[in-house]
Amino acid sequence: MANRYSFWSLFKHGLKHHETWQPAWRTPQLKPRYDVIIIGGGGHGLATAYYLAKNHGVKNVAVLEKGYLGGGNTARNTTIVRSNYLWDESAHLYEHALKLWEGLSQELNFNVMFSQRGVMNLGHTLQDMRDIERRVNANVLNGIDGVILSPKEIQDIVPLMDVGASTRFPVMGASYQPRGGVARHDAVAWGFARAASELGVDLIEQCEVTGMIIEDGRIKGVHTSQGDVFADRVGCVAAGSTSTLAKMAKVRLPLESHPLQAFVSESMKPCLDTVVMSNAVHGYVSQSDKGELVIGAGIDSYLGYGQRGSPHVIEHTAAAIIELFPSFSRVRLNRQWGGIVDVAPDACPIIGKSPVKGLYFNCGWGTGGFKATPG
Repeated sequence: MANRYSFWSLFKHGLKHHETWQPAWRTPQLKPRYDVIIIGGGGHGLATAYYLAKNHGVKNVAVLEKGYLGGGNTARNTTIVRSNYLWDESAHLYEHALKLWEGLSQELNFNVMFSQRGVMNLGHTLQDMRDIERRVNANVLNGIDGVILSPKEIQDIVPLMDVGASTRFPVMGASYQPRGGVARHDAVAWGFARAASELGVDLIEQCEVTGMIIEDGRIKGVHTSQGDVFADRVGCVAAGSTSTLAKMAKVRLPLESHPLQAFVSESMKPCLDTVVMSNAVHGYVSQSDKGELVIGAGIDSYLGYGQRGSPHVIEHTAAAIIELFPSFSRVRLNRQWGGIVDVAPDACPIIGKSPVKGLYFNCGWGTGGFKATPG
């Protein structure tokens, strides 16, 4: 690679005050025809383009993004990566992605800041603990790491957590996947964008798809805000906007789009070096490399595309986190946002062909899309 990052390149460019770096990716003009068009410049769309070029030699590819690369759900999630799912199909799919995560920085020559700090799922009732035992046993049978922790073992890992029996939701135990963790969401998008661009993929920003060109039941191209562009294969990888794109092709998908909220605190000294999740109180928290507490909430029950969400969800989640970590009660919130998740009835993704020949969909990931990005 002409623009390969290394200690030597850092030193060399430092001698020139870092004024001679090449742009991370090219900014080409939209061509009239491609072999493949990918709609959606988030993590999944960029990864799809990268692996098409690298593993399959399909390099005449365009990624069309209506905003900026990585500006959708990729930059609006809580960055958790894990594979400790119950069902075999989900476990194997996310485990495949996790194995790719473990070598992704080297693969892309870009530090995605993947930190395997472990992911802890808390149990607050006897039924929670039965479910945890079932899931951990299923993980172990599938070759996926997982252990069951007692309250004492939990407190050894997370001293700040209140695991006392007098709390509203007593912590009875937890499942723990040591190989799980977090990654820097922006870096994931940038890394895939840079690597795909170097392989010849055209990344077209500010290019909204406004319609599909379909003839005799086959995709021929798309209408965009920058003009028509043609291709015999089109992949829709647009998360919460998938239903809108499918409607353009007269395809109806069993998806619902909901706002999913998250927020971060002010920066503080390191105090939490793992990921803590609780379905019962519905909150999850980790600490970023900048010292912020990154807190995730549940989805809003209403359908919509508003990237704000409802205040009562924030209040509920903040109360849940303070229940687990009383010392966080004085911490100030810094900012809040929402992403638009696409949820299928069975909470499983839809990946594959559509009734329109040459038109493919990657959607329905719900709240699990980021962790599956390389897979």
